Formats: sequence, structure tokens, C-alpha cells
Amino acid sequence: MNLIARNLFRLRTLPHRLRTLTSLREQTTCATTATPSFPCVDAHAARESKILASSFYRYSQSGTRASSGDSGPEPPYARPNPLSYNTYHHRHPLELTYGSMLPSFDIAYETWGTLSPSQDNVILLHTGLSASSHAASTDLNPTEGWWEKFIGPGRALDTNHFFVICTNVLGGCYGSTGPSSLDPEGQRYATRFPIISIFDMVRAQFKLLDHLGVQKLYASVGSSMGGMQSLAAGWLFPERVNKIVSISGTARSSPGSIAMRYAQRSVLMADPNWNNGSYYDDLPPHTGMKLARQIATITYRSGPEWDQRFGRKLRELKDGQSPLRSPTLCPDFLIETYLDHQGEQFCLKYDANSLLYISKAMDLFDLTLPALQEIAMAPATHTPPSPSTSSSRQLPVPSKSHPPPLHYAPHFSELAAGLEPLISIPILVLGVQSDILFPVEQQRELVNALRMAGSTQVSYFELGGVWGHDTFLLDVLNVGGAVRGFLS
Repeated sequence: MNLIARNLFRLRTLPHRLRTLTSLREQTTCATTATPSFPCVDAHAARESKILASSFYRYSQSGTRASSGDSGPEPPYARPNPLSYNTYHHRHPLELTYGSMLPSFDIAYETWGTLSPSQDNVILLHTGLSASSHAASTDLNPTEGWWEKFIGPGRALDTNHFFVICTNVLGGCYGSTGPSSLDPEGQRYATRFPIISIFDMVRAQFKLLDHLGVQKLYASVGSSMGGMQSLAAGWLFPERVNKIVSISGTARSSPGSIAMRYAQRSVLMADPNWNNGSYYDDLPPHTGMKLARQIATITYRSGPEWDQRFGRKLRELKDGQSPLRSPTLCPDFLIETYLDHQGEQFCLKYDANSLLYISKAMDLFDLTLPALQEIAMAPATHTPPSPSTSSSRQLPVPSKSHPPPLHYAPHFSELAAGLEPLISIPILVLGVQSDILFPVEQQRELVNALRMAGSTQVSYFELGGVWGHDTFLLDVLNVGGAVRGFLS
């Protein structure tokens, strides 16, 4: 059965499936009990019906299979318009961390500000997991970007002074090469796409910098996964990075963060539509993506914010509903409706395979020396510390902003050894006390390990507030102020 026939069959049988479901509910319902309704479950079938209808309409208009760049019922991602970003095509193979290679790749990027004649004012801005290159509005794309209030004249990344570059990461789906891209034979990579690392993402970005003629960054700046990339950029290319800003990041993914991302991947891969990653010519795993996003959203904010914002308030009743409310198995509380909305908004905007690959790259990130040695990582240029420096390594002097731990973790000295390529680079680290995805202990550990390694140029600020991990997107005053002061 070809794709058109299969989708027609699904469309024709959907009403029967819904009637059968209703009939079964009625048969199992007592005469004195109202027929149960599960709109949160029915929404998945309704979404699937819309996707199929949209797909059939596109096929029926053309009478042929869609082009390879627009095949299948999967709707367009919420990527920036291709005319609003630049694309760098790297024609040569890129060797990857785990033994594979990409024969070629594209990197989507956008810029703000003016490049100085000496090309010494470049800031490379790294994104979080699912962000595009559109960090701020441009003349070509006036839509607000994901870091809109931090980029521009007089802002944290001051475009009166700096030339800012932001890319969509390797493995993404917003213009850069990833699982949804076509391989050299014209087929979707899907899960034939190789496993990538944070280091691979950064190497691809530096190929772009080479193409642009940028020899040295004024700063490598990033938040969340971008905070990992900013550290990796300085670690890989210590002679090419002047400053580093890592906001709500880490030098070593913790078991807690890995567990949260694993739960997201598990619900996504359990969606039958995922089909081992081969869904581009069929229905996308929209239900798994919605559930994964709901789990992620819980980790992005904090309990105190939920209390302030939602409390135990219930959703508003629809017109005609009885004021005598009975609890249901679908969302009753406002917090439930919020999570439902977040999942619904995201589930068709991002490629499921990109989520799997990039979240796995985050899990694999580990700058402890044994982990680096295991994957044969070495900086591009770095003078090894003298024996006297290594042997005289001392525990760091406690920061005034936080007390020292009662006991340093077993991996602490290994992390300090792994961070030695960074000790000559001024680094700003920001942590957020309400962050549960990248707990503030991870930023404290990073700062202490850098100081133990011998760095005397580490600045650390610990922020309060209730916004959790998303503080880097929302706290313009404190995050923006600290970044601007450090860069100036």
C-alpha cells in the first residue's frame, strides 16, 4: 500500500475508530453515570487527522510525491525563513568524536553588528538544545529571537562594539545538517545520522569561522547546552578564544540531568510513529514529542515559580459547564493545562530525531581527564602545564558567594586536570539557585575545578529568583548586566 492509499485509508477509518471508541465507553458506563470524556486523549487523534488531511491535500494538488525536501505529512518546522539566514556549506569531510564522519555539512547562521577591520570583535553565541540561529530580530526577519533583549545597541551583547554570530548547531533541524537532512544519495539521514558530540558542534562552528576569516573570538558565549559549547570552544581552541561566558551550564553532565533527558527520549521513541527514526514519509511521532516536551518544561522552571504563577488554581470552566465541577482524568489544574499547551506548541515544530541526537550529545559531555582520554580528545593548540604546576595544584580558595563543599566529589581532581587548557582564558560562570536541570552545584564545581587547575581569571555570580533554568532567557537585568560588565 503506497503512502497516498495508506493515508486515505487512515482518513476514511478515523470516524469509525472514534465511533467505536465512543460505543465502548457507552457500553461500560453505568446508567446512572455520565459517559466519560477524555479530550486530552482525543486531541492526539484530532492532531493526527489534521496532519493526514494536510498531507493528502498536498499530494492531491500535485498528483505526485512531494519533493525530497518536503516529503511526507510532517509539517514545516518553525525554522527561520531560509531567506533570513545564511548557510555555510563545508564540502570536506568532518571527522567526528566517536569514529564516524560526515562527508559534508551545512551550518545555518545569522549575524548582528559590524565586523571590525581587524576582525577582533567577534562573539560566537551558542544555543540551547532546540534553538535556531535566530537569536534576535534582523532586517530580513523582524520576528523577535530567543535572546532578543540581550542583543543590540547598549545591551549585553552590544552591537555598537561587537559582531555577533549565532548558528543552528550541527544535528539541528533549522538549516544546519542533521538527521532530517539529505545524505549524498538524496535520502534522509534519519537514524543513520552518526552520533555527535558537543565537540563536533563546536568544530563545525569553527569551520564557519575559518570561512569568514575570523582567527580569534573576542568571546564564546552560551547558556544551557550553549554553556557546554562555550567551554568546549575554549578547550578545543584555547589560542582562538579570548573570553568565555558559561551561563547555567556544566563541565560534566550529571546523572540527574541525564535521567531527565533519558525520560524524554524514552517517551519519544515509544511512540509507534517514531518507527526507528524513519518517519519522514509518514506520520511524525507527535504524541511522543508532546510528552517529551512536557517533561522538559518541568525541568526548565521551578516549584516556587509554579506556586506563585499557578498555585492549585483550576482551569476556567467553558461556557455552559456546570459550576459544580467534578474532577476528571484530563487537565483540571492550571499547571496541567500549561504543560499541555507547551507540549502542543512544540510537538510539530522540532524534528524528533534532532531532539534525540542533541540531547544525547549533552549527556555525553564530560571534561574530566579520564573521559577526555577515553575519546582521544586533545586541544588544537595548548602548552601542557609544567610538572611543578601540576604537582603544586591546591584546593581552591572558597568563593565569597558560596561555602565550600564538605567533601569534594571523587571526580573533582580529574575535572580540574581536564580543565587545564582553559586556565589562561578569563571565564564568567553564572549559576541560578532555583535551577533543577543544571543545579547550581554544577557551576560551583566548575568554578572550584578551574581554580584548582590554576586559573586566576574566573568570575562567578550566583543568581536568585524563581525562574529556574529559564532564568538565562528572562532575567535581563542580572544575567544581561553580568555578561555586559564581563565583556566590557
